[in-house]
This record gives sequence, C-alpha cells and structure tokens, in this order.
Amino acid sequence: YKLTYYTPEYETKDTDILAAFRVTPQPGVPPEEAGAAVAAESSTGTWTTVWTDGLTSLDRYKGRCYHIEPVAGEENQYIAYVAYPLDLFEEGSVTNMFTSIVGNVFGFKALRALRLEDLRIPISYVKTFQGPPHGIQV
Repeated sequence: YKLTYYTPEYETKDTDILAAFRVTPQPGVPPEEAGAAVAAESSTGTWTTVWTDGLTSLDRYKGRCYHIEPVAGEENQYIAYVAYPLDLFEEGSVTNMFTSIVGNVFGFKALRALRLEDLRIPISYVKTFQGPPHGIQV
C-alpha cells in the first residue's frame, strides 16, 4: 500500500474530506505503511483483484495519506492525515461517507489500534445535504 497510498507530496484541495487518525501499528510495521493502509482500506484498497479495476481511475478515487507525525509522549503512536476526494462519496449521504471512512478499516491486521481523531468536511459536500425534512424551529 505504501507506494500507492502514501503520498507526502500531495497538496490537499478545498474539496477534499480530511481525516486525522491516531494509528498504533503492529510491531515491525512502519508508520508510513500503517498510514497508507488506512488510506487504502478506507477508500479503494482491497486484498483481491476486482474485475472493475480496469474501468476506473485509482488516482481519481483513492484516499491519500499525505502526512504522518508522532504523538507527543506516546510510544509507537502516530497521527496519520488522510485526504479523500469528493468523487469517492455519494452526495448527501452521511451513511455512505462514514461507512467508507470508518467502516471496514478498524479491523485491519497491520494496526494494533486505530481511532478517528478529527474529520473536516468541505462546504461543497455539506451543501449536497437537503437538511431536515420538516425544517427547523428556533
């Protein structure tokens, strides 16, 4: 995963959904590989060959671990910053967004522990939500 999903040269866009994960890799797993695994497993990565691989652009849809920093005062814990392109998500669906970002990734074997610390959702995605069906009374 590291070669495809760890992209420290990536500059985030105003339209990216940005997530910060606290990552504790398994012994022997470098932090860059752990961060890349989170980006892959929460976006387009899979353990098997999928027949649709040739039909879509991985570069367009993949999550990217663009920065990793150690957690101060904690041994073998890191904050992995991951950017997700909006094209990865269905408009107006919190369920789709959270299923992708935090659905399957927490059982990944390369990680001893994982926690979503922060999530930033761009205005362009927020505007795709219809709001409450019966309005808001103030």
